[in-house]
Amino acid sequence: MPSKLIGMATADEVEEALTNVIDPELGLDFVELGLIYGIEVEAEHVTVTYTLTSPGCPIGPQVAEQIQEFAGELDGVESVEATLTFTPPWTPERMSEDAKFALGY
Repeated sequence: MPSKLIGMATADEVEEALTNVIDPELGLDFVELGLIYGIEVEAEHVTVTYTLTSPGCPIGPQVAEQIQEFAGELDGVESVEATLTFTPPWTPERMSEDAKFALGY
């Protein structure tokens, strides 16, 4: 009997898809910037917890749409919930080494 989970997206695949979500000010993706706080995959539903570099960042609504779009394109994903949080607040220490280098940290 085939498993129903065949074709289910993994958190790694979702993370890879989210490298397409770019911060227009910094020109780097949300994964490199450390703005993706969590990815949960439950059957066909994906929940992505993310933050912004500052609470006043004007791109918030666009980011949620991009997260839903890119993660939703993965095989086996039926729905995507993008959850914005500011706890804990983002700091440059969360960035990858490549992002720190690119931005001069």
